[in-house]
Amino acid sequence: MIAGTRVQGSLGTGTRELTDPVRYPQSAPPAVRTKRAFVLLAMTLVLPGSAQIVAGDRRLGRRSLRTTFAAWALLVLGLVLAVTDRTLVVGIVTHRWWSLVLIVVLLGIALGWALLFVNTLRLIRLPLLERRVRPLVAGTLALLMLLTSGSLLYGAYVLSVGRSTVGSIFQSGPAFDPVDGRYNFLLMGGDAGEDRTGRRPDSISVISVDAESGSTVTFSIPRNFQNAQFSADSPLWDIYPDGYNCGDPCIINSLYTEVAQNYTDLYPDADDPGAEAMMDAASGVLGIDVQAYLLVDMGGFEQLVDAMGGIRIDAGGWVPITAGEIPGTDPIRHYPPDGWIEPGVQTLDGYHALWYARSREFVTDYDRIARQQCVQQAMIAQLDPATVLTRFQSIAAAGTQIVETDIPQDQLASFVDLGLKAQGQETRRLTIGPPDFGTPAENFVTYPDFDAIHSRVQDMVAQGADPAAAAPLPLERAGAVSRVPAQVPVQTTDDGITEEYLQELATIGDDATLGELLSDNGQCSPA
Repeated sequence: MIAGTRVQGSLGTGTRELTDPVRYPQSAPPAVRTKRAFVLLAMTLVLPGSAQIVAGDRRLGRRSLRTTFAAWALLVLGLVLAVTDRTLVVGIVTHRWWSLVLIVVLLGIALGWALLFVNTLRLIRLPLLERRVRPLVAGTLALLMLLTSGSLLYGAYVLSVGRSTVGSIFQSGPAFDPVDGRYNFLLMGGDAGEDRTGRRPDSISVISVDAESGSTVTFSIPRNFQNAQFSADSPLWDIYPDGYNCGDPCIINSLYTEVAQNYTDLYPDADDPGAEAMMDAASGVLGIDVQAYLLVDMGGFEQLVDAMGGIRIDAGGWVPITAGEIPGTDPIRHYPPDGWIEPGVQTLDGYHALWYARSREFVTDYDRIARQQCVQQAMIAQLDPATVLTRFQSIAAAGTQIVETDIPQDQLASFVDLGLKAQGQETRRLTIGPPDFGTPAENFVTYPDFDAIHSRVQDMVAQGADPAAAAPLPLERAGAVSRVPAQVPVQTTDDGITEEYLQELATIGDDATLGELLSDNGQCSPA
């Protein structure tokens, strides 16, 4: 009796197992088999390993579930840190070794997930499904693998490209602390064309950022600024104790080439002595400590703008695209422009953005400086996370070709976080020359008043640290002409000027009329 009961119980259990449609689909009707196939795929998508628990190798399923729960825990931790300590997250992503670990983890999860989908396909048993259902199940499986493992593989690829880019651009070295609560970076646009001796930074700006709030001030130094001062602890003090004051040959942008060619021994530990010299000069001009530099090669600038998908601005006036020089002319004259950038809201590609930033024909250097400031603001405002993610590869490729800096790699995370704080805030601007200091006729940049410069710089910095700490400056002292809030577009009017009319004036050499018509081309704002 006992033995018979055992057999009967055993047979009953076996019958139930053989009729279980999840583990034994061969006994199930076609509709149940189809439903089972899609359920197993959904389980592998939502909870990898669960399909193996209910329909396959339970030991494989348990191991996979443990991995899944661990991955979920890491994802939740990452999201929490992204909200509470994003500097740490960026530090992990940009760190040379931790980023490698993260890449390996993503590759491992992608491979494991793909293998689980393949194993799930084996559990589904395609031959048991109706012929018309098989392609649908196989296609769904392929799509899910693309969305899961494919996305993880792409994430690993992006991290790898970013890791390579960071390693190529940023250097290893000690981190530096803010000075008086601010980080000060020298930003230069270098041009080393075939007709030029060495690289000369025609665009020179110091970006001063409050270390806590991200409040930003841009100080622009004209390329033809003379008599730049050096502090007593600068290596150039012994060469130029009274400043860089040899007359017209000693405009500030020539200092880069001068040091790179003749005084590299003054900066024995520097990878770029010319850039170090420019930092010393900018520090002396502004009366603040400039701590690091970024040099953007203007020859590759248009590649970066194209990689971003262009930049959107509100241009205030017509800007010529300068043509080649006419041989034998003194002073130098150019052939009629190769084209014109019209006023109004528009998206500039790399070629037109480059000329918008560098053109100074028929106008002054100070109009060009205002446009350069505008382009810088537009790039910062539009280089948002969505743009970076969707165009990451092309942006990274362009960056490695045109950007040089001495910012230490290990400090990159804190500066990325600082940049995120700065986005959305108004960037205040001050030009160390007209219109903020004197007029072109007063020749301020040749004979600068450094006491006045240092006082205005400190006023701007004080306003950024605590708006209530400094008394409001009069409009003409606050740099109102060059200080255009990003959220207020420049208003332009249709005054009947056409490209054909401007081109005709250039052809007959009527520079005076062109100068009047283009006098507003320094007005610009990011759109």
